[in-house]
Amino acid sequence: MVTELVNMKDGMILAQDSMINPQKQFGLDVLTRITYEYDHPDDGVGKLQKAIVDALNHMIENMCTKAGVFPENIAEIDVAANCTMLHMLLGIDARQIGHAPYQPVFKEAQTIKAQKIGIRAGKETILYCLPSVSSYIGADIVAGAYVCGLQKEKENVLFIDIGTNGEIVLASGGKLLSCSCAAGPALEGMNITCGMRAADGAIEEVHIEQGGVKVQVIGGESPEGFCGSGILSVMKELLRTGIVKKEAISDSDFRSSLIRLNGTKREFIINHDPEIFVTQGDIRQIQLAKGAILSGFLVLLNRAGISMEELSKVLIAGQFGAHLPAESLVGTGILPEFVKDKIIYVGNSSKTGAYMTLMSAKAKREIEILAEDISYMELAETENYERLFTESMIFPGKGREKWKR
Repeated sequence: MVTELVNMKDGMILAQDSMINPQKQFGLDVLTRITYEYDHPDDGVGKLQKAIVDALNHMIENMCTKAGVFPENIAEIDVAANCTMLHMLLGIDARQIGHAPYQPVFKEAQTIKAQKIGIRAGKETILYCLPSVSSYIGADIVAGAYVCGLQKEKENVLFIDIGTNGEIVLASGGKLLSCSCAAGPALEGMNITCGMRAADGAIEEVHIEQGGVKVQVIGGESPEGFCGSGILSVMKELLRTGIVKKEAISDSDFRSSLIRLNGTKREFIINHDPEIFVTQGDIRQIQLAKGAILSGFLVLLNRAGISMEELSKVLIAGQFGAHLPAESLVGTGILPEFVKDKIIYVGNSSKTGAYMTLMSAKAKREIEILAEDISYMELAETENYERLFTESMIFPGKGREKWKR
């Protein structure tokens, strides 16, 4: 969660704050939080709303203290988030998002008094929630598409926000197509044996060399585990060096000292003290995430009748995406090698979109129109999708370098 306090007279940022979504205690992703609402029909919606509102109040208080501003003087709060999070913020039951036909209670932009849901600001403070396209293409993606000007693109442009869900928008031929793929939390460091969030102590980059393994750690401290970019980096290296393969590695090969058996499963040792390693199960999690994202790309391209080679740009959005080097994206096969030089990082476009609607009534109108113009495709209903997904899980060529024995 990222917030900014803005002077609406001149657009200057007075203060910033961020924190991990406290709803993590109810589930690491939106689907498990929806399940929490199912399991707790009496108070689940209220508890999830209270967690997010309390967090917003905490950040508002921190920013106002830093800037010397009274919370009562806040005129408006604009929010860009995924569709489920907007429901939970407003205290609206999100359970029907979790089952067919996956229809949200609302998709349109919402405008209410902030105090109605317990946000501590002025009595007249407005809360504006940006519009969504569908249950799984939320306001954060609409905001990003608007910031990147996808509605004005004359070329073929692919936009993706990579996280627990991979939300993708393709601009082609004056039309906007979108889909969402369940990448799972592995790319954010979760469901990984030694995974962790991107904080001090998280390994964010890995290099396998003749002399062993070298790691780059956030904060320059001792490694504690992998964040999402770190697990992708080590995956790229395991592929590059041919360690991920069926063939046995001889005892004389330096790589054999980095591998151990745990029963019948192999584990790759990154660090000994503390012990940090990658399991075959971890690799499977990355493989599933890769298959989900790449298959989503291909479905949109097939529907638009264009090939990956015809893309002019690939825009990577979001806080997490900013930490993914092009080498990791193409090295693991999430994107093919030939788009490496077309990748552009656009940062936290969701936050930027919320800033734009905050500052401009025209931007509000345009972003609401844009949400209606984006078409949504359900991947599971696409013909032969299961076969495409299976093919998309295949890693690129392994062991592209020759290693001394």
